Amino acid sequence: MTRVAILLSGGLDSTTALAVAAREHEPALTISVDYGQRHVRELAAARAVSERYGVPHVVIDLRSWGRSLRGSALTDESIAVPHGDYDAENMAVTVVPNRNATFLMAAVGIAQANDVAEVWTAVHSGDHALYADCRPEFIVSASQTAHLGTDGAVTIRAPFVSMSKADIVSMGSSLGAPFELTWSCYEGGDEHCGECGTCAERRASFILAGVEDPTVYETAEQS
Repeated sequence: MTRVAILLSGGLDSTTALAVAAREHEPALTISVDYGQRHVRELAAARAVSERYGVPHVVIDLRSWGRSLRGSALTDESIAVPHGDYDAENMAVTVVPNRNATFLMAAVGIAQANDVAEVWTAVHSGDHALYADCRPEFIVSASQTAHLGTDGAVTIRAPFVSMSKADIVSMGSSLGAPFELTWSCYEGGDEHCGECGTCAERRASFILAGVEDPTVYETAEQS
């Protein structure tokens, strides 16, 4: 079986990716990134998910990198996290410049050092409009770069790049993914706020998938 590393945010998508890897391959590592994000709470979720699957969890410290970034609500406390719909116009302020590219290349180095052949990222079709480094053409290029940079030792896979988040939730549910351990909210409080764009996307995905939502939200869904 192929040894894989999952770039694990602690959210629904990457947790499902880990569930798929556990069924089909050998998940050797999960890799998360501390970049000084407002929702650092996601790292605890990633750790809990990794422990559930019995997979070693590595956290990359990129806080100094994150402090150098301005203009994103995820790294700049002076910018409010957008509430409402998860769409490109509303969520544009959450773009962290070159975030996925930076995380992936750092993860590739860790994978190579640990004799892991693939790094998985759980980007999906709902990310394409907003995040340039989550689009199919970027994944193809990044995988080629990883392959060349490691002399063929490591490649990048994005198994959900053409799937919707609702489809991912449906798949994860069928595999018994521990969604109750996951975290999506960008506000980063003790519970999901229920109002920010990522909470709205999370709610909608469970509804569209017809899967019971285990999330505790601070604010009830608006009728």
